[in-house]
Parts: sequence; C-alpha cells; structure tokens
Amino acid sequence: MSTFSPLSSVVERITFHYKIVGLPMPEWKDTVNLPRTDFPMKAGLPTSEPQTLARWAEMDLYGRIREARAGAPKFVLHDGPPYANGNIHMGTALNKILKELVVKSRSMAGFDAPYVVGYDCHGLPIELRVDRELGPKKRDLSVADFCRACRAYAERFVGVMSEQFQRLGILATWGAPYLTMNFKYQAAIARALGKFVEQGLVYKGKKPVHWCIHCRTALAEAEVEYEDHSSPSIYVEFPLAPESAGDVAARFPSLAGLPVSVLIWTTTPWTIPSNLAIAFHPEFDYAAYLVGGSGGNGVRAVIVAEALAEKVSAAVGRAFGAPVARMKGEQLEHIRFQHPLYARASPGVLGDYVTLDAGTGAVHTAPGHGADDFNTGMKYGLEIYAPVGPAGHFLDNVELFGGQRVFDANPRIEDALDARGRLWHREAFSHQYPHCWRCHNPVIFLATSQWFIALDKPAASVAGGSRLTNRTLRDAAL
Repeated sequence: MSTFSPLSSVVERITFHYKIVGLPMPEWKDTVNLPRTDFPMKAGLPTSEPQTLARWAEMDLYGRIREARAGAPKFVLHDGPPYANGNIHMGTALNKILKELVVKSRSMAGFDAPYVVGYDCHGLPIELRVDRELGPKKRDLSVADFCRACRAYAERFVGVMSEQFQRLGILATWGAPYLTMNFKYQAAIARALGKFVEQGLVYKGKKPVHWCIHCRTALAEAEVEYEDHSSPSIYVEFPLAPESAGDVAARFPSLAGLPVSVLIWTTTPWTIPSNLAIAFHPEFDYAAYLVGGSGGNGVRAVIVAEALAEKVSAAVGRAFGAPVARMKGEQLEHIRFQHPLYARASPGVLGDYVTLDAGTGAVHTAPGHGADDFNTGMKYGLEIYAPVGPAGHFLDNVELFGGQRVFDANPRIEDALDARGRLWHREAFSHQYPHCWRCHNPVIFLATSQWFIALDKPAASVAGGSRLTNRTLRDAAL
C-alpha cells in the first residue's frame, strides 16, 4: 500500500514539466524568493562592538549629549563606587547598567544629566588581594610600602574596570572618574573634618558593630550575610541578689522568705561573662512559679513571662507549680539579680524590644555585645563592657575564661554554669546567623572604640557658605 505525499506530488509534477519542455532542472534554492538586506547574516559582536565604541569615541558622543543639554535643569546621580579590586562581575555590571539607564532616561527627558563614575580605592577587599599577591614578601614591607602597593593595585584595576564598563556601552566621564585615593579628594575631606573638630562635633565613643574575628574588622550591614548555623541554646538562672530581698518582699509579700530567681534564654553563651542586666518588657505579665531544685538547690520561685511559662517548663523539663506572685515587667525594674558566675549583681531594666516569640520574657543583657543591649546600657548608665579582643579572644583579665576564643569557650561556660547549678537546659539550636561576606565565618557583635560626628548637636560654624548657628548638621543636610 503506497502513501500519498502532497509535497512529493508537487515535486514530481515540476520535474515532469521541465522534462517535457526540454529545459535543465534548476537548483531548488534558486526557486526560493527571499528579502534582500545589507545587514550581515552574523552579528560578529567581538569585532563590531569595538568598532561602534571607537566611532562613539571619535565623535565624542558623550560630550555631544552634554552639550545638547547645556543650561537644562540638572539631574545628578551619585554613583556609589565599587571597590577597585578586580574584574567586573555580574553584580557590578548590573549595578552600572541600571544606573546608566536612569541617567540616560533623565537626559532624554530634557535634563542635563552627567554621569560621573567613581571607584572606592580603600578598604579590606583591596588589602586582602594585595596581601595574597605579595605572599611572604609582605613581611619585609613597611606600612607605607604596603599602602603604596595597595594604591598601585587600585590604579591598575581602575583602568581594567573602566575598560570593561565601556565595553558594555556605558557612556560616562571615563576620562575623569572620582577616586577615593585622589589627594585633592582626601584633602577636602580632611578640611571638612577639621571644621567639625573645631566646633566640638567630633567625639570618641563605643558602639556595637558586626565584627569578623577572622578578618579582624568591623562589617557594615551590607557586608553581613545570614546563613544556616547551629548555636548552643541555654536556659540560665540568675538568683535574686541579697540586697534586693527586702525590696522584693515589700513589692510582692507572697515571695517573702522564698528563694527567688529569674530565668533567661540565650544562644550566645559566650556573652554571659559580659552580662550586666536583665531586661523585662514593662507591659508584659510575669509570674513567679514554684519549681523544684537540682544540683543542691532547693525549691524556689522562678520568674518568667506568664505567656511563656508552659513552653519554658517543657523546654527545661521541670514542672512549674501555681504562680506564687504576679507582676508587670515595670515592677521588676531595678531589682538586682546575682550574676551566675561572678560576684556582681545585674539590675532589672526595661526594654520594649523584649518579645514573647521565644525564650522566657527575661532577656540577658550585655551592653557591649548587641544593639538593643547597648542602647539599654546607655539609658541606664551601665558600663559598655566588651572584654573581647579583635581576634575574638577573651581578654586575659576575664575570670575563668581569659585568653579563650569566644566560640570555643561556649561549652566551658556552659559547664561552669552547670557546676554552679545555674544551667537549667542546653541543646543545639539551628537558625539563620550573621556571617562575614568575605570569609563566610560567623561574626559577633562587639562594642569598639570609634570616632563619631554629632549630627544632632547644635553648632555654630560655616558649612557650604551658610551659617549653622544653633542648627545641627542634620538640619543643614536636609
């Protein structure tokens, strides 16, 4: 049985026709009618794009665009500069392309929109690359020589990156980018800072920052990445300090004569040596529950948030009896609790940041190791205590744990608490934890000495030609 094909039938008819009339059979491709174009069949971008860029440069396209918009309303995009520390990548390319789209669209809308590109020539990314390139030779370099090596490295990659950005077709002031290592730029900053110093707006203080103990440097928020991490989760008891026993009995008569304590939860045991306070939410309901003791400690009244009592009881594996006393968090302010490791007391303080999402409703507070902790410490006049060095080791004068690396000290701190009967429970806790974007090691919060410019302090100076008498720098900026 044969099959019928319309196409084969047409071909046979055409072939038969040419045979009848005695003409030679033409090439089939010559019978197809196609449109004709001067465009090349292949883009050949590796060749054509450089030619296009050369033509733009020859005609000074960017300069002509600026001339066409001379006198028009200004639109200025401040280009947050990338580090001059290597070839461009997808992130830096996307960033520049999107910025140029904004600038070009404003120019097409009738604005005089210059695009002044810049490069960040300072900082750890460049120093790490130079450190790697130098290898053992870096030991023979002075600080000044190392700085010169960093400058040369940055200069090299300013040229490399500029060429690569131009290869993407980005039009900008490539002949005169702003560089943070430009001496005139640095001098202008120094002069401005000098004016602030003259007006008493510059001061030294402490502030907690994300700190990488591997890179030994502070990290900006944008330099912190959250990754899965397993931390030790512990519940720790802080007994009532003897000097507050009378105060507690007066405020809560049902607790008179009973051993009283508060229970906290933390995933950073290494911060316990730095504890200086216990935070309560002023409006939360708290209660003191009778709980059986262990490790030589008898029955005592333990304070936790009422809303979390059942969860805490299940977590620590101890039965909570009926509440002996109830109180608002604000009633626990200034009540002092004994530090579980050291001969000092931690006062009760109030904080709106305390939540009922997890823990006990009572928050262990170390002013040198957290943003909320720091603010609370400043509010209550506590010491901003952060006995940890830049490499993440406890200072030598830290009792029990001096010289130990903070993360390595976690189990030792837990054991010390357990030996004193103050550790109620410990387990591993998986969560998202901040890591350094460069080395991907976990970071810590550490209060470090830094220089600050007071934005909200009234000043009497000249800035930008305008008088700031009794105004603040923030007012002037706005």
